[in-house]
Amino acid sequence: MLRLTLRQVRSDGLRLLLSTLAVVLGVAFVAGTLIFTDGIRAGAEERAGAFDRHTDLAAYAGSTPLPPALVDRVRAVDGVAAAEGELIGTAGVVGADGRPVLGYAVLAAVPTDPALRSYDVVAGRLPARPGELVLDAPTAAAQGFGLGDPVRVGGATAAARPYTLVGTVDVAGSTRDVGGPYLGLVGADALRVAGVAGYDRIMVAAGPGVDRQALAERVRAVVGPGVPVKDRRVILDEAVEDAVRDGRQFGLFLLTFAAVAVVVAGFVIANTFAIVLAQRARRTALLRLVGATRGQVFRAALGEAALTGLLASAVGVLAGVGLAAGLGALLPALDVPVAGTLTVTAGTVLLCLGLGTALTVLAAALPAWQGSRIAPVAALTDAAVRPARPAGRLRLAAGALVLAGGVAALAGAGAAAQVPLVALGGVLAFLGVVLFGPVLVPALVRLFGRPARRLFGVTAALAVANAVRNPRRVAATATAMVIGIGLVSAFVVGAGSAKAGIEAAVDRELGVDFLVTGIGVDLPAPLVDELAARPELGVVHEQRSRVVDGIELRAAHPALVRRTLTAVDAGDPAGLAPGSVLVHRELAAARGWRVGSTVTLAGHPFRVAAVVAAQEPALAAGPVPAGHEVDLVDADFGRLFPAERGHLAEVEPAEGVSPAAARTVLEAVLADYPTANLLDQAAYKRMLTGTVDLVLAFVTALLGLAVVISLVGVANTLSLSVVERTRENAVLRAVGLTRGGMRAVLAVEALLTALVGTVLGVALGIGVAAAAMAVLARIGGDFTLVLPWGRLGLVVAVAVGAALAASVLPARRALSRPVVAALGGE
Repeated sequence: MLRLTLRQVRSDGLRLLLSTLAVVLGVAFVAGTLIFTDGIRAGAEERAGAFDRHTDLAAYAGSTPLPPALVDRVRAVDGVAAAEGELIGTAGVVGADGRPVLGYAVLAAVPTDPALRSYDVVAGRLPARPGELVLDAPTAAAQGFGLGDPVRVGGATAAARPYTLVGTVDVAGSTRDVGGPYLGLVGADALRVAGVAGYDRIMVAAGPGVDRQALAERVRAVVGPGVPVKDRRVILDEAVEDAVRDGRQFGLFLLTFAAVAVVVAGFVIANTFAIVLAQRARRTALLRLVGATRGQVFRAALGEAALTGLLASAVGVLAGVGLAAGLGALLPALDVPVAGTLTVTAGTVLLCLGLGTALTVLAAALPAWQGSRIAPVAALTDAAVRPARPAGRLRLAAGALVLAGGVAALAGAGAAAQVPLVALGGVLAFLGVVLFGPVLVPALVRLFGRPARRLFGVTAALAVANAVRNPRRVAATATAMVIGIGLVSAFVVGAGSAKAGIEAAVDRELGVDFLVTGIGVDLPAPLVDELAARPELGVVHEQRSRVVDGIELRAAHPALVRRTLTAVDAGDPAGLAPGSVLVHRELAAARGWRVGSTVTLAGHPFRVAAVVAAQEPALAAGPVPAGHEVDLVDADFGRLFPAERGHLAEVEPAEGVSPAAARTVLEAVLADYPTANLLDQAAYKRMLTGTVDLVLAFVTALLGLAVVISLVGVANTLSLSVVERTRENAVLRAVGLTRGGMRAVLAVEALLTALVGTVLGVALGIGVAAAAMAVLARIGGDFTLVLPWGRLGLVVAVAVGAALAASVLPARRALSRPVVAALGGE
């Protein structure tokens, strides 16, 4: 039986070729992901301690920063050779062209004591005194900055000022490489630019021969009980963990889609072995007739599957190496900072070989068990293939119930406002399609085949008959497409709906011409005052808020406040002025406040000008109960909380000033504030929705592999069906079916199969997306279902085009044998 199994693998290698390709693709996805993330992990571990090579101890800030005076006290501890404060924040750089350098910029306080300097200097030196600066080498090169040049740097507290560039450093692959500029200043300068009062941690270098544990205790005594002190081992371990955390999460994200590809490959493999073993029915019966037991036949089929899976997995691992290399080259090109080299471990290779082999064996187990049930007497008949068995009543009943349950879960998810119910409904709906497929899929094939029969006549009728003659087979082939197409459609519809909701919210809540936003930080303190002082600008409103005694106090502008109001219960919002406030409905009811009442807020009296209501969706729990909000004018808010800053300011041109002239003024002011960004409404929408588009493109590309594997299944089913129908096709050709007609029969068969799988997938995806939008709307978002017909049409067109292409090789195989030889074929 072992020799027979090996011979069957050799003789039927071409029949298993496409299913082998499915295994190769699935394993390649898994292997590529693991190899890529292993490389990231190795690179991260190598650079994790890049800035702590000489740090023996470190004291870390808790809820408040560590004041500079504490650094001096730590430096005076017996046994401390050096102590420096370190700060990691953000700032902005003005480029050589006078415009802010794009990208999130990391600001760091660089130690001045040589005993604690752990930077990789590319050129020049590290800053040693106030007024000096180092940049990362790529930013300096891109901007054309040379050593000794003045570089303007701005932060949270003031306009940009020049610093002298004294060196460039290499931070690539470290935790401080986030894709944007890297700025290093001495401690005092870093504190001033960041606008903070103290450091994030104090680094300590021990003197020669000093006991580290005893030194740590002395440092703890100085910094106090609320400041953790960590030794070198803990510091490095935490640095490695921080460095690899993002890589691990990214790897899990990729493996999720790899799992989808593997599941689709399992459907293709199971269908392939079902067809191949059915075509061997007579051969299997002969083996039983000459003495082979059912167990031997079953084990032989599993052995064949194991060998096929092992060989395919080995090729998949090699393809995964190439995939990881391609991913490693692609992400840096997209400005995604990735460090690491290809790292192929024995564990990854063994895992992928085992996964591919186990997948193939498990997928082939049921067809192999069914194939072993062939009676020996079947060898005496002329039938080369057993007739197709209809699906059992129990399976169909279970499928109908599960499908109904999935639809009900999706329909009820919005009312229940439960995200897990959306996932459960999607999974149940898919399982229902799988179980009920032998009835559902052939019915849809016949339905879609009606217009084809009117257009192509007998050719289409033959294609429909061929497609539905084995309901289980066509259902398995179409169902493999449902997974990938369904997920792609869900993301496409969900992304389109989310973008529409975001744009509607911007139109409703931000009705101004220009927006000024902070890049990773709040707006610099003097910026809004400078903008408000310009006569060309009429409305300048910084969005700020502060929670006091369970009430959210919000800065408001009288010209803009009506924008977000949905109702006025009493009073007139136009009465909002210094000394008066707008109280929201729920707070007024809870506190018994009415129009004209005098209320005390943050220790100051205010008069209630109006009681209002606003529908402001929040997907997460707010800082106060819904409606416990008060709006007061900017001047009053600034008087109460002068240090409170916001991350967004709304700007309108003054009356009679054109938007172009207002933009010129804004750009001139913002040139001194590199941490602020100027956007109009369209650009702001693009900024908010750009991430959605990026994620959609990335997810679609990842799910595309699952769709490709399912289309491989279509081609595989057609190819094996051509072998099964060798005589039948020869008869058709003998009675007049042309070569073009034969190609058309197979093309229509592939088209109908793929179209059914695509339509079911799109319907499932729309259902999942609709349920998700209903949940978001119920939670508190302005989300409605939007169907992007163009993108959905593109999904269908690509699937149909690929299915037609998948019919080319089977048609060529069907026409490759002469009619006479095919008529005598087995």
